[in-house]
Amino acid sequence: MLDLLPDLFDTYPEKLTLLAPMFSSYGSRECFWGEVVTVKCYRDNSKVKEVLAQDGTGKVLVVDGQGVMDCALLGDMIAANAAKNGWRGVVIYGCVRDVSTLKTIDLGVKAIGVNPIKTEKRGVGEINIAVEIFGVIISPHSFIYADANGVAVCNESLDISMLDL
Repeated sequence: MLDLLPDLFDTYPEKLTLLAPMFSSYGSRECFWGEVVTVKCYRDNSKVKEVLAQDGTGKVLVVDGQGVMDCALLGDMIAANAAKNGWRGVVIYGCVRDVSTLKTIDLGVKAIGVNPIKTEKRGVGEINIAVEIFGVIISPHSFIYADANGVAVCNESLDISMLDL
């Protein structure tokens, strides 16, 4: 499946909300979807690392990094651990680093930018709370659908079995 979102919006236009078209793809998995887990943090990826170290089978982590562009909230080591733990993808309203290596990891990764500088590690952040990204509320247990066309959120799991996956 190369283009998931056009088919989903054709089939379920009233159920999906498209996030602002600001996300670029950095992982090897261009198309991914799953149940949402959220992290809200500010210049500290401690909670991102903590959550992605857990079993993430069928899940997508949405990180509200508050759009900070001066450090990266995800790098190659945390991403490799996420893939090992079964996560389907990570959507970051913030930056990533190690982008050449991220392309080799079996994980969907969407972010708004790149920065080679790591974050501080203070253990600060919130897990599984509703986050808002450019006016779109994303709640834990909602669903993310992403491909090269963008990132969409839905409050329920959609039947994608009829699509050519």
